[in-house]
Amino acid sequence: MQQFFDSVIEFLGPFWPLAQVLLIILGAFVVHWALQQIIKRFVGQIVAGVKRKRGVDDTQMLAIRSPLESVRTVQRTRTIGQVLGNIVTVVVVVVAVLWCIGVISPSFLQSLTVLSAAIGAGLGFGAQKIVGDVLNGIFMVIEDQIGVGDEVDMEYASGTVEAVGVRVTQVRDVYGQLWYVRNGEIQRVGNNSQGWNRAIIDLPVPYSEDRAKVQRIVEGVGKGMYEDVDWMMKLLEEPTIWGLQSLSAEAVIMRITVKTSPGERWGVERELRARLQDALKAEDVSLPPLNLIAFDGPNGIEPRKNSATDE
Repeated sequence: MQQFFDSVIEFLGPFWPLAQVLLIILGAFVVHWALQQIIKRFVGQIVAGVKRKRGVDDTQMLAIRSPLESVRTVQRTRTIGQVLGNIVTVVVVVVAVLWCIGVISPSFLQSLTVLSAAIGAGLGFGAQKIVGDVLNGIFMVIEDQIGVGDEVDMEYASGTVEAVGVRVTQVRDVYGQLWYVRNGEIQRVGNNSQGWNRAIIDLPVPYSEDRAKVQRIVEGVGKGMYEDVDWMMKLLEEPTIWGLQSLSAEAVIMRITVKTSPGERWGVERELRARLQDALKAEDVSLPPLNLIAFDGPNGIEPRKNSATDE
């Protein structure tokens, strides 16, 4: 075998380094493809196992019919698979490039070792943000702070997580704009896709209206929505009235709350508002005009008069 390789090298002559480079690139592609397939198969087996255990065929049905832990397992597995795929790509490319350089010019790598201290210090100073991005991204995935498909608020961007990379996380906001957020810049994460959400509606009721009557209307609307087959999977409990948040000369602010499934908060709020409007109109209960009531304060619950009313 050694004689065969020696004869091949002798036959190629000056083209042997070029052939080595081509072989290294080809080998890198093969290794990269193989590792990516292993990661995809690993992720696919876990996801398929969860679906099979819960008796569903797709992820959407899993989110409806299965416990939150199962859905979270699928999301986290896919996110980890995506991060591992990115790491494999970076490692394979770096190793292949250095190997090719060593074949083309061995003296270059030897001289590089002489300058390793200076170059290492320079790279360490210049790349510390990149290292911070990578480490923060890895810890976010390990600690299950975010996952692909989560609805999050990252201070810099809010929306749905589309990809979690080694250095950058991609978030699509409600307007369809794609935000690229460096992992090292993420200081806090508000995740609406873990556990449960709470829909909150602050209903301004005119001061002159019968408060007990309005409460009965609100309770009836909440019970009807909770028993609706189209919404019972999204509501974890029957809507309740927490009480009056504040008083003013024009209105009292009544707070209605309900626990919802992860990510369903906004849809539940919109539907509950629509049903409240229909029920109040049917009972001839009028709401104060918006030009009289404005919500202020840290939780948006303190009514105040606007400048036109103050005058």
